[in-house]
Amino acid sequence: MNVLRARFIMANFCKVPISSLPLPPSSHIVTHNLTPDPVTPSPAEFFSHVLPNKPSLQRRARLLSKEAHFSYVNPMPLEFPYEITPPDPPAVIEDKAGYIEQWLSEREARHPSPVSSQIQPSLSKYTSKLRDRKRELIGLSETCLRDCLPHLDIGDAFEVLGKPALAPLIEEEVASTSSPEAEAIRQELVDVLSGHAVLMASESSSGPSFAPWSARYSGHQFGVWAGQLGDGRAISIHVTPHPGDAETTYELQLKGAGRTPFSRTADGLAVLRSSIREYLCSEAMYALSIPTTRSLSLISLPDLPVIRERTETACIFTRVAETFIRIGNFEALSPPSNSFFLGGGQQDADYEALRQLGEWTARRVLKLEGVDWEAGDAWGKELLFDVARRNARMVAAWQAYGFMHGVMNTDNISILGLTIDYGPYAFMDVFDSYHICNHSDGEGRYAYKYQPNMIVYACRALLDALSPLIGAEAAQGNKAVQPGWASSATPETLVSWRTVGKHLPKVEMEQILEETCATEYANLIRKRLGLRRQEKTDQREIVQPLLDMMEAQRLDFHGTFRRLAFFHTGMMKEDNSERMETFIKGILSGTPDPDRMDHGKVTEEWMAWLDKYSARIESERHGEEWASEADFDSARQDAAKSANPRFVLRQWVLEELIKKVEGDHDSGKRILAKVMQMACKPFEPWGAEGDDTPNDDLPAEIREERRLCGLGDKRLLGFQCSCSS
Repeated sequence: MNVLRARFIMANFCKVPISSLPLPPSSHIVTHNLTPDPVTPSPAEFFSHVLPNKPSLQRRARLLSKEAHFSYVNPMPLEFPYEITPPDPPAVIEDKAGYIEQWLSEREARHPSPVSSQIQPSLSKYTSKLRDRKRELIGLSETCLRDCLPHLDIGDAFEVLGKPALAPLIEEEVASTSSPEAEAIRQELVDVLSGHAVLMASESSSGPSFAPWSARYSGHQFGVWAGQLGDGRAISIHVTPHPGDAETTYELQLKGAGRTPFSRTADGLAVLRSSIREYLCSEAMYALSIPTTRSLSLISLPDLPVIRERTETACIFTRVAETFIRIGNFEALSPPSNSFFLGGGQQDADYEALRQLGEWTARRVLKLEGVDWEAGDAWGKELLFDVARRNARMVAAWQAYGFMHGVMNTDNISILGLTIDYGPYAFMDVFDSYHICNHSDGEGRYAYKYQPNMIVYACRALLDALSPLIGAEAAQGNKAVQPGWASSATPETLVSWRTVGKHLPKVEMEQILEETCATEYANLIRKRLGLRRQEKTDQREIVQPLLDMMEAQRLDFHGTFRRLAFFHTGMMKEDNSERMETFIKGILSGTPDPDRMDHGKVTEEWMAWLDKYSARIESERHGEEWASEADFDSARQDAAKSANPRFVLRQWVLEELIKKVEGDHDSGKRILAKVMQMACKPFEPWGAEGDDTPNDDLPAEIREERRLCGLGDKRLLGFQCSCSS
């Protein structure tokens, strides 16, 4: 959404507390259109039977019935294994299973609680009698609020978070201007987004019924079929329409809010470290125009210990997206046949559930154009091709901006082509086309260079899952399959459909992936180089030689592009030789190993490349691409600066920030807020860029900005991160 339009909407819509955020109509709520786990068949049954009597059904690892797309689950962040205390006063427990259910039920958020405002709530709020841990808001994203939830009232949340600052603030204490109502609205927000309070509506409510849920999916992990996976620590707690477009809905999902049926042996929790990483990177990616899920909030649970490689503390991260459906959701319903199996189990195929998910995704999520639903047009191939295009554009942007995901398993690939599930990610520092950011990826499967190939692999997995349906559509003259379409099909017919369905669209899908990715990457790199005209020779003559120089000379990827934004062709004139030498020295300063470099040789290489680059720039000077610009050089420089970030969310910045927030939330959350500001405005000249004032003479805040825009500690270059989050 255009930023100006988003601000207009934000200023002109009535804001409501989170308990009053409206639900969309039933036709727009995913849980009203797909099949629930029969153990939790409806919000009413979930609330009246499961929560009071059988709450362990939400927390036990189990395979869902093959027709189920999701299970209703309440957030409940607790240590796991649960420390179930004996009765007080001591007593003999005759029914141990019943006692455990009672213990869990007492900690479920199922007791009515007053809402924060006089505004009519759209959902009822429930809290637990015995679960009331400390919860502290440490991050709230202004950009996510602006774009996705402009109608959400956050009370005095930003006042509580304090002024964003990298350097210690020296200022007199300012008296709070907050009102009791603003405090109550903020506290309700914190309670809901920390899993302490839950919003639900039973069947008897005037609007749609509603309860939180976790989704079922399967997937290939590092190329091996893993069976049922699912939302092991993610719980969707709300869905609301955008006030400026009722057809666009946003799902709010808590990450780290406790166990679900998909948690396997894990605790369902997330640590502060990984939550900070995802919170910042989601918005940083959006600022770079890379498709992504969005981040709303971070709430620390400092009294809840979490065991990883060391004992850490829990944190609940709220992310936002139009949908969290992945390729793995389709694989769960139509698993590969005769695959080597590594995992906890996998249900048989359910082709009716596959049709339901596919129709919902094609009509409601992707909103496929060119499918005449009334005429019963086939949609299977179109869904596949649309997902391929979206993910090709996404991975092209990753490559152009040096982003490495680290865990491109098929359950981590969004159907909308969004970057999702930020784990051991990294942005490229010293350019290495084979860099592996995940230290668990010993074979380099998900190395930077191979990311486009891994999107092809994921889309082939989607094709495999959809192939029986696509084959059946082809068999009936390219018409959509109807309810019960495979119920009477023989095994031989299913094999035939699958064979035909895999063969028919494969070549076209792979062409779409290859061509879309190549075109998008070329456009983005051209933009980074301040060029507008498409030239087929650019990749061979300009882009690849530049990347080869960066790699051979161990130059900073983003720093090099940013410096090139300040290049103009006049520097190549003979009377500018000193200026040219200074410019090249600036580029070469972006290496951590200047002593290993043959400066004479690499300077000649840069002069030769810049000569070609200069000629390529000049070829556009009088072209129609820049005809509307009064000053070609200034316009081109501005365009290049707006495509090349000054600030990059580097590993060393993240590691340093995490330690500061872990050490002291009060000062840490101010630093976190400032880093978020910089990540959301990466093209700004942070740290007085271009100003030659020595660091020691700069104000402390500007000096810190400049430091965070640097290459950082040499020891953290190429830092590999852990999957344990």
